[in-house]
Amino acid sequence: MRVALATCVIKPEPDPDEALLVAALTEAGVEPRVLAWDDPAAAWHEAGLCVIRSTWNYPHRPDDFLAWARRVAGVTRMYNPLAIVAGNYHKSYLRGLADRGVPVVDTVHVARGAAPELAQILDERGWDRAVVKPAVSAASLGTWRLERAEADACQQRFAEDVARRDTMVQPYMRAVEGPGERALIWIDGALTHAIRKTARFVGEREQVSPAVPIAGDERRLAEVALAPIADQLLYARVDVVRDDDGAPRIMELELIEPSLYLAEHPPALARLVAAIVARSRG
Repeated sequence: MRVALATCVIKPEPDPDEALLVAALTEAGVEPRVLAWDDPAAAWHEAGLCVIRSTWNYPHRPDDFLAWARRVAGVTRMYNPLAIVAGNYHKSYLRGLADRGVPVVDTVHVARGAAPELAQILDERGWDRAVVKPAVSAASLGTWRLERAEADACQQRFAEDVARRDTMVQPYMRAVEGPGERALIWIDGALTHAIRKTARFVGEREQVSPAVPIAGDERRLAEVALAPIADQLLYARVDVVRDDDGAPRIMELELIEPSLYLAEHPPALARLVAAIVARSRG
């Protein structure tokens, strides 16, 4: 069985999962093909299954990416499925989680073309530090932080961001400097491991820890967040950070192309390969 692993023609950064997954699939008797979503010559119809992996440039062309996903879903089975991709590429999904009562990092959603004052947003929320990020983003594209005292000076930059795209403003979570942001990895129905990530902004490289234990409250939060769609997913990553009261909150729910940190926990690689093999034969 041939399985397509979706990437992009030019990766913004290396994918440490790719070589491990290709080797493990080959050993399992599957023929993996690494194909770029933005390569018009890629033969997706020749694969019995497409697994989206490092399509990390899609925020530059989100409409084209969604059109590609629709085409691929029409000729082969895709994981995660098209409905998941369409519902997760824009971070307005955070609003949906909050509406379900799932604790998320407080977020102000600013529609493209709006003209709010950055200082007013921070004052109304009582934030002394904040993070500005695109609503469609990967690899910390266009993400930057500021102090409240810098808000007036940063207004032009903020206005330029909002003129180009939907934008979000969130408080800077102090815990990223201590316990850190935790990435909880979920594969084929179960959480497998977690890693600690450092805070990352535009132009910076990601730094991750070895695998760390998943705390009970983090596990419960991730499982509640994924519960309505868990049966549709091959993989997921739930990025969690603790608020000033120590309670975990979801920073992002990565369901399209997340790094899964397979090198940090080899059993997760084995579980992913087994799940792909099962789906490819199903």
